[in-house]
Amino acid sequence: MTVTLDIQQPQPFDLVGSRILIAGNATAFEGTLSIRVSEGHDEYASFTQVGSLGLKQFQGFIDIPDTNQFQMNRLFLTLADDTGNENGPSVVIPVLFGPRILPGYGGWQPYTVKAGDTLTKIAQDQYGNGDYQPIFEANQHILSSPNVIFPGQVLRIPRNDI
Repeated sequence: MTVTLDIQQPQPFDLVGSRILIAGNATAFEGTLSIRVSEGHDEYASFTQVGSLGLKQFQGFIDIPDTNQFQMNRLFLTLADDTGNENGPSVVIPVLFGPRILPGYGGWQPYTVKAGDTLTKIAQDQYGNGDYQPIFEANQHILSSPNVIFPGQVLRIPRNDI
């Protein structure tokens, strides 16, 4: 039987919190997938159970402690079926770590850019100050410059008041 890893959550560049939820379809030797989260400076590991001997849906999570030593906001989540073979299949998903982007991060809300908007104006409206950096960092997968946004673009606004 071919081992399959079909990860549906998180998707690449999802904005995640301290508890990273993971879901998908998989088969794994003895029903276990290892989970690793790293950005090159710090790393956390865990595992989740999936069905064995057939494609099964699964849900799992990994908690990242507040005492983490991450230096960057882009993390790499690796899911691997290495329980039966250290060279088993694996999937690597880049995610954006909200607590590194905005202190007290609790989630995000969508915002559709309107004509005349700038990131500074959006930050002023959303946060009460012109610090657009959290918005820019939370949308680094679609924004190449903080000076270039377009009407109709949907941005993620990180929140610490949710």
